[in-house]
Amino acid sequence: MLKRTVVVIGAVVAAGTIYGCSQRPQAQAAVTEDKVFPVTPASVKVHSGAVSGELKDLKITETVERGSGKIVTAPTLSGTLDLKNSSRDEAVRLVSGDLQYIGADGKQIKLGKDRTAPMISFSSYGDGSVLNPGKETMQTLSVDFPARALKTKSLKDIRVDLAYTESPYKDEALNFPVTIGGQ
Repeated sequence: MLKRTVVVIGAVVAAGTIYGCSQRPQAQAAVTEDKVFPVTPASVKVHSGAVSGELKDLKITETVERGSGKIVTAPTLSGTLDLKNSSRDEAVRLVSGDLQYIGADGKQIKLGKDRTAPMISFSSYGDGSVLNPGKETMQTLSVDFPARALKTKSLKDIRVDLAYTESPYKDEALNFPVTIGGQ
């Protein structure tokens, strides 16, 4: 009996050594593809206070495994947000923004766990975040989208909440009397 145990252990060690030294087959990477879902309407113009804007080129993209349809990358919403200061006499400093997805029932559709809340970040102060009257800026969006809304096709609205400050804007000229050569 002791002899058999040694033989069995020896066979297991020999098999492990042979298997460990042989080349293992390479795991093949799954072939993936992007599924793109256009958002209708493709462009929406809005106006609120001193800021007017347009949300355009909206689409939802998720990456799936070809064949199985298994979701590899959760859905994201991408597009462009164009903003314009429509005031005649106030400058606007864009602070931040966030997006909310509203379902057919009028309630916010929550993102799944481990997803990032869709936020809009603007440049730092003085670097494109201040819009003088009539000036425009463009913000590219690429934010997480709730998978549940895509699956049930229950999205009714996208709400963009902007935080900005307004300050009076004046454009005046200052004249300084000067002379050349002390005359």
